[in-house]
Amino acid sequence: MTDLTMLFRAGEAELLGADPLTMRLLADGDDTGGVVSAIRSRMGRATDGPPPHHHTRAPEMFFLVEGGLHVLVGDRIVTAREGDFLVVPEHTAHTFRTPDDTGVDMLFLMPGARRFDYFRLVDRIRRGEASPRELFETQERFDNHFTDSAVWREFTGSPATGGPP
Repeated sequence: MTDLTMLFRAGEAELLGADPLTMRLLADGDDTGGVVSAIRSRMGRATDGPPPHHHTRAPEMFFLVEGGLHVLVGDRIVTAREGDFLVVPEHTAHTFRTPDDTGVDMLFLMPGARRFDYFRLVDRIRRGEASPRELFETQERFDNHFTDSAVWREFTGSPATGGPP
């Protein structure tokens, strides 16, 4: 019998970002035999996540270790709190931001996905080493399809974008 145990140590994981948003890349599809991509993210209060988007090949799952998160799921906003587990089905528009009163410590899971290069690109954009246009140009590669959401615009008071910032 083969031992299929895979242990990924937090202290050995690549850390991206800077306060108020950091991501610890725990395990990617290549590391797990295509099983899952796992990223732990910490966000400060009133911090925005990505623009509204959907995935065509995998659901996205969120487990909130601590704090809270407002999440667009299709055409509604749900608020998840510490201990909650949220599954956003594939083809469903979603995005998120932390509430004004709390940040979040959460685990993202995407079955069968390879997401590390996407998050590395986002971090290069944050540091001014890449253009936000690259996100739009890599939508198919990363299965991250940007969309507009009137519901999210109304909730956040933000303008329409239809693409990455």
